[in-house]
Amino acid sequence: MRIFSGTAHPTLAEGICSFLGEEQGKLVVEKFPDSETKVQILDDVRGLETFVAQSLARPVNESLMELLVITDALRRASARSICAVVPYFSYARQDRKHKGRVPITAKLVANLMTTAGIDRVLTMDLHATQIQGFFDIPVDHLFSSPVLLEYLETLSLVNPVVMAPDIGSVKMADSYAKKLGAELAIVEKRRVADSEVEVGHVIGDVKNHDVVIIDDMISTAGSISSAINIAKNQGATRVFAVATHGVLVGESYNRLREAAPDEVIVTNTIPLQVKPEGFELKVLSVSGLLGEAVMRIHRNESVSRMFV
Repeated sequence: MRIFSGTAHPTLAEGICSFLGEEQGKLVVEKFPDSETKVQILDDVRGLETFVAQSLARPVNESLMELLVITDALRRASARSICAVVPYFSYARQDRKHKGRVPITAKLVANLMTTAGIDRVLTMDLHATQIQGFFDIPVDHLFSSPVLLEYLETLSLVNPVVMAPDIGSVKMADSYAKKLGAELAIVEKRRVADSEVEVGHVIGDVKNHDVVIIDDMISTAGSISSAINIAKNQGATRVFAVATHGVLVGESYNRLREAAPDEVIVTNTIPLQVKPEGFELKVLSVSGLLGEAVMRIHRNESVSRMFV
């Protein structure tokens, strides 16, 4: 087994290798003067099971292209198998045609990864779980819930309520509510643009409760900031904003600063490029979770049993 890393999130790959007690594979990733990606694998990988850790984070297209080029280099170097460890799968929100003459880009990315020579994909908390079906190769879909729940249980939540910031997050919120022994609340909203939402009302009672708002990602923070404001306006005691992927782009930092939750909690599937000011941000590591999955794949053991 040999684990390689792209340049998108090298510290996460280091964490996976540290968990496994494995030395990271050596490769060189450079740019030609015209910005083309250039890759050379420095280790002999002939006949080896290989893993490439590359979160498809900003810059998204560069990270994706880099993953494809590394894959092609490994395939031409006669690696026995190539598993892409992609904690954050970009383009996941483009999973269907919501209006005429638009692409289904998530499917296109799946096709590109398969054509490049990837044999297996290991990812985490997909925005749309049906994306697993876009691949004609095995997909292991992990959940960050063990890591997030372990931390939430240290907060001594009083009368906890788990709130879904929109209808699409209800299933995820309900799962967390059951595991925390909490009530469930739902924010009814309508999306009026890609980064703008119109909030309706709340289904459920949050007054005098500690509220945990859960979603798969915080991108521009429009939905989750609105949910924070609603919870606080309706008398919540404390409000925690929780998500697997801290994309945090655009006005996200300003919106979270203005909403002022007690804490924002994300995992390290995406490297944070800006240090937050004006609000508390907790970043939890999923290196151990990914490392355990990699080890189980290597040993031909069940990955799904990690979440039983």
